[in-house]
Amino acid sequence: MSMNQTFDSNAAIGVLNRILELELAGVVRYTHYALMVYGYNRIPIVGWFNAQADESLLHARQAGELITSLGGQPSLGIGSLLKTHQYDIGEILRESLAHEQEALTAYYDLLDCVRDQDVRLEEYARTQIATEQTHLDEVNKMLRIPGRSPSA
Repeated sequence: MSMNQTFDSNAAIGVLNRILELELAGVVRYTHYALMVYGYNRIPIVGWFNAQADESLLHARQAGELITSLGGQPSLGIGSLLKTHQYDIGEILRESLAHEQEALTAYYDLLDCVRDQDVRLEEYARTQIATEQTHLDEVNKMLRIPGRSPSA
């Protein structure tokens, strides 16, 4: 692998560890949310939260593999968990939106850290940014009132 001499692997490891912690928090957060959904729309919403939890675990493993590839040690920490302890689906989704935005910011931080220095990490960051943005879009759509435009 050809890298620019100025590549700071320790900085990349630091951001990747932050990502790892956020994604592990996502596993716990989305699993918990899935358990707390009640009402008529429970089945599809629970399925969506469980899929988010599974994907967060995959993302945590990917970040951990990259950390160890760079010679670092994966964090044993976990990001912040529940804030509101509210179980109204709207509150859960708004909390999910904040979590997804935090993850998106972390992936952008990684991209800034490795841009034009490590193609593999740059492509990983770009792929994850696209994925996280899609999640934000999904949650935003779920929070919309039917028949209203996004700006309403």
